[in-house]
Amino acid sequence: MPNPEFWAHQRVFLTGHTGFKGSWTARWLSRMGASQVGYALAPDTTPALFPSLDLPGLQSVVGDITDAATLTSAVADADPTVAIHMAAQPLVRRSYAEPAETFATNVMGTLNVLEALRHHAPRLQAVLVVTTDKVYLNDDSGTPFVESDRLGGHDPYSSSKAACEEVVSSYRQSFYDDAGVALATARAGNVIGGGDWSEDRLVPDIWRAMRSGTGVELRNPRSVRPWQHVLDPVSGYLDYVEAMVDHRWPTLPRALNFAPVPDQPMTVSEVTETLGEAMGVDRPWHQASGFHPVEMKLLTLDASLAEKSLGWRPRLTGREAVQWTADWIKATDSGQDYATALDAQIDDYEALGQGAAERTAP
Repeated sequence: MPNPEFWAHQRVFLTGHTGFKGSWTARWLSRMGASQVGYALAPDTTPALFPSLDLPGLQSVVGDITDAATLTSAVADADPTVAIHMAAQPLVRRSYAEPAETFATNVMGTLNVLEALRHHAPRLQAVLVVTTDKVYLNDDSGTPFVESDRLGGHDPYSSSKAACEEVVSSYRQSFYDDAGVALATARAGNVIGGGDWSEDRLVPDIWRAMRSGTGVELRNPRSVRPWQHVLDPVSGYLDYVEAMVDHRWPTLPRALNFAPVPDQPMTVSEVTETLGEAMGVDRPWHQASGFHPVEMKLLTLDASLAEKSLGWRPRLTGREAVQWTADWIKATDSGQDYATALDAQIDDYEALGQGAAERTAP
């Protein structure tokens, strides 16, 4: 579990803090007493999670990572000790419609972040750049990817994130190693949880379809993805940063996968049916018609290196992740405010970690 004593002494520069995963990260850091400056675009969904959260210790700056001048000013004002870069164009289907914008955000935006940090953050000790499971060159074999596998991408989103990985590798070897600042990437699977209302993502699409009384249209119901609850990868990111700062950087991998249990894969239709059952819907999906952009059918990750190097492992199975997501949706649909529902699940997740620690203690 992330260590509150560590984070209470950190000044964190967090990009993408207004997004789904960023909001969960910002709230967890706030609970642990971290001082944060968040830099991101304003939320682009209605409803949105971030505006409803109480985040003491966080200064929110609305800006685009492709705007180097505004970003640089925010970094200088933040004076961070650690940085977590999550801001991105994260949607595969949007990348087909907006390929140039996707590459500009995911590649040049990341370069802007790394440039601003190396020139204007004198107390900086570690930077974690969050990428994706889709950075690997996927042959659809279903073999779980390990960190040393070849990077690449067929669609603009995957390709841009693979290119982002190359930018990070270059900056680490050219600048950050010499400056004594740890710089790494984290690759997570398909993250689900309460508070995600993005377009063209499975759980938000299911939620919208259920609220309208119709089943969701699935493009590829038999596709397999590494589904995981948002708290699993976020806990891994925070553990990774702690290890990078805690004098272990020379022995740590420069990239890590964070993924669910590999022998329990779930198809898109299984996730939909599990969520539908939890929400009391009998027929939650039907096959979508028409042409759709190519997407890989099989994608799984091997996270054994994260367990070996950090002691990290997923606390929730894919089915438990779906159930926790359904519980959050049902709680907030019944009138519970978003922040209370989020805090309750962080409490439950921390309790799982404490229980595991007690079972493994000598």
